Amino acid sequence: MSLLGRSLRAAVCAFVVLCGSVVAATTAEAESSCHPVGRALRYVVAFDRGTSEAEAKAAVTAACGSQTIYYPQIAVAVATSADRDFAELVRPAAAFSAQAERLAVQRANGRPSARSTPARAELEPTDPAKVPKADRTGEQWDMRAIGADKARAIERGSKDVVVGVLDSGVDPVHPELTTALDPAKSAGCLTGAPDRNWAATTSAHGTHVAGIIAAADDGKGVTGVAPGVRIASVKVIDDRGYADPEAAVCGLMWAASQNMTVTNSSYFVDPWSLSCAHDDERGVVNEVMARAVEYATSAGTLNIAAATNEAAGLVPSPRSGVRARTDGCQALPAGLRDVVAVSSVSAERIKAGYSSYGLGVIDVTAPGGEAGQCVLSTVPGGYAPLCGTSMAAPHVAGVTALLASEHPGYSARQLKRTLDAQATPIACPADYDLTGDGSQDAYCTGYAGFNGFYGHGMVDALAAVAPKPGVPSSAR
Repeated sequence: MSLLGRSLRAAVCAFVVLCGSVVAATTAEAESSCHPVGRALRYVVAFDRGTSEAEAKAAVTAACGSQTIYYPQIAVAVATSADRDFAELVRPAAAFSAQAERLAVQRANGRPSARSTPARAELEPTDPAKVPKADRTGEQWDMRAIGADKARAIERGSKDVVVGVLDSGVDPVHPELTTALDPAKSAGCLTGAPDRNWAATTSAHGTHVAGIIAAADDGKGVTGVAPGVRIASVKVIDDRGYADPEAAVCGLMWAASQNMTVTNSSYFVDPWSLSCAHDDERGVVNEVMARAVEYATSAGTLNIAAATNEAAGLVPSPRSGVRARTDGCQALPAGLRDVVAVSSVSAERIKAGYSSYGLGVIDVTAPGGEAGQCVLSTVPGGYAPLCGTSMAAPHVAGVTALLASEHPGYSARQLKRTLDAQATPIACPADYDLTGDGSQDAYCTGYAGFNGFYGHGMVDALAAVAPKPGVPSSAR
């Protein structure tokens, strides 16, 4: 049974007791008209707001499906079905299966579709005794770039602040993370319903992200932006590197249910790296993600998201509150309203060539590195450098955690406004010819205080914790 579903299942049981014969008849009729073909696939289903769990379950059953979980707060269900017509049968609800989409792409192209993160072989278990103990903070140019090294002398972060690492799982025994990691608030979300399978299995990605946020300040290895806060591993990326919509929705809903202050999403929602076309399928994914983000934000959870490594010019999503152009692409969850979208810069404070960008999408920027000078952080068994917007985003999550530690009464939107206001502006570069071929590799629009490459500017950890005249800080 899912961790979120106990009270919901109780409601369903009451419904069945009162209406058992009707439900049984409906189920029998549905089963007689179903035509299963192959293995059951997962679907995310958006119902009209206000739809009850019993109504949703009845609709899913009548459409030859089985309901895994229902999130009544946003009227979204996760279901499985082996009937190829499920998405049509469940109408007027809107359904989408990332698994079905990938199968279609593979059949058409003879190759897998894009992945959120690279899939890898199964990880070797970490032996804490063998993790190198040398102090490597001198190699953390990224922390100096945002003032995190100085900020720690003022505020290390509060244990009352929990940052959800929505990723591929976190190494549960890495000595730099065990103090911060809260297993009770961690969950696996790969089926769309929370379970206890939250640890890293095949990818170091989530462990690397977690270290940037909260690696221990212990004189060994590396130190995170906010080593005093807690982190929760929320596994939304599977062993093949995919982050399906139902997993992403589950991650956001779980974070809200656990009163997490911040979440970090260093992934794009599969099966598309970017949504560059407007169709019904992309509309379903956008809708369920927008509802989940909206709910989490209203519950007090601010989501930080990587802008993706596609070097693409992004536009805001239709529900982002900003008028969208029609000649660009949308990134989920980065392009959604209330999400803090993060671009990546090199050690020279120039937009990394791989980093996506876009005026009205990018909120702030942070170090993600370039080839030859990546970001050093924790991985199972030790430490390693990685580059990407995946590395930039957790710097911002860490700074947000420091802000929340200083201002425990702030709402998610207050944290976002403060984060933007405290960023150090970076103007558009006069020349952005990274390849030296005489042509611009991307075009930055906007002005010094807000532009498509850097948003409001470089995130500032020191500004987040520096005492302000006349403004009391929380007890340290």
